[in-house]
Amino acid sequence: MPASVQLKNQHLLWRAGFGPAVEQWNDLAKVSPSKLYEALEKASRKEPMPLKIVSNFMEGLMNGVDGVRRTEISKEQRQEMQKKSREEIRNLNLEWLDEMVNSEQQLREKLAFFWHGHFACRNLNALYQQDIINIIRKNALGNFGTMLKEVSRSAAMLAFLNNQQNRKQKPNENFAREVMELFTMGRGNYTEKDIKEAARAFTGWQFQLNGEFVFRKNLHDNGVKTVLGQTGSFDGDDVLDILLEQKQTATYITTKLYRFFVNEEVDQQKLKWLADRFYQSGYEIAGLLKDMFTSDWFYDEKNIGTRVKSPVELLVGIRRSMPMQIENEDAQLYLQKILGQILFYPPNVAGWPGGLNWIDSSSLMFRMRIPQLIAYKEAFMIRAKSDDDQEMGRMQQAAGKMGGRIVKTTIRWEPAMKQLEKVGRENLLSSIATILWQTNASAINKPMLEKFADAGSRERYVQTSIIQLMCTPEYQMC
Repeated sequence: MPASVQLKNQHLLWRAGFGPAVEQWNDLAKVSPSKLYEALEKASRKEPMPLKIVSNFMEGLMNGVDGVRRTEISKEQRQEMQKKSREEIRNLNLEWLDEMVNSEQQLREKLAFFWHGHFACRNLNALYQQDIINIIRKNALGNFGTMLKEVSRSAAMLAFLNNQQNRKQKPNENFAREVMELFTMGRGNYTEKDIKEAARAFTGWQFQLNGEFVFRKNLHDNGVKTVLGQTGSFDGDDVLDILLEQKQTATYITTKLYRFFVNEEVDQQKLKWLADRFYQSGYEIAGLLKDMFTSDWFYDEKNIGTRVKSPVELLVGIRRSMPMQIENEDAQLYLQKILGQILFYPPNVAGWPGGLNWIDSSSLMFRMRIPQLIAYKEAFMIRAKSDDDQEMGRMQQAAGKMGGRIVKTTIRWEPAMKQLEKVGRENLLSSIATILWQTNASAINKPMLEKFADAGSRERYVQTSIIQLMCTPEYQMC
């Protein structure tokens, strides 16, 4: 049976955004998916406001020591920078999370979230992290080649992949290897010789302490290199151009986008059509997305409700359905940590594996408790996996102060009540399930859910039904 217009629109909003906002519930059946995509695309067309978290203090500290060798920075200065930096990465995380929840530019923020995993980068310098995420958000729907070049020149990525240590006569291959393996062509489509030669081309690509890119000619290898069959006195930009000329790059990028936005199981025929058009367009991301999200096959039953929500998608989606004030915002960092996905802290250069990797028996049970923990301010006792890099300033300290750890929220239920005001009492549960679940809502176990719903008043019934329906395995899928 073909999916209803409402289900198709929910599917689009979950894949091309972070799920429907509660204020959209009543409109889900009233507009065609193609018109909805047009609206999403239009809202995301304007350039985003940059995330601006790094304080004047931090920038002053960075600029104040620019031009000074790192060894000349006092121990106290360095410690102060590190402490301040961790705290500001934490603030950057929360700021971006709020943007995902509240921004009308859902398509842009969702794409930025995808590219954040593609160009996975850990850097404990808040200024560098702020710069790279703003590069990604600005270019998320633009040209892939432009974004690749800007990311490759960012201090965050050059530092993370050790290109500051890449100099003539002593090349460091890390940056060149990951640019080929993870950012453009994918493993197995180049040789070790290609990496060695490309590494020589990237010699001299460095950055100043304030994060600005600098090309140091005296460290650059001017000799002739041969990369992927082409020979010349290449520099880093030349190598990136050569990589973009490879049809394999378009195929690799399109495959990753397909697996993230459509289905882990890739339809090779559809992939080839998408990749060919992406390549011919000169890597215009918006065109590829339009091809994907406006195709009939995107709304096939096999693609709907078959993807496990990542932790960030889960948390943002809950907040979009239950608008809330969070008193202790740091608690969200702790939830990210327990669930295994902290923004700005990918596990490695390959990013988060995704899919079924998000779910095991213990994480599934905890994921299903989150809506209750948030709504009822219940304490939770669970240890997150330790990762020294991820303490993020006040995070551990704040978590400790929470004792049993509580997310202190005030939920605004009025929008949900307004959206459901015309639904008869007997249909409330199934109507809410149809909105919250991307799987078959007709399979709802009504007696079981009724048992946990508070029937004392219509308002309490709606509130408790929303919470219970979010505490199900079905809500884990999108």
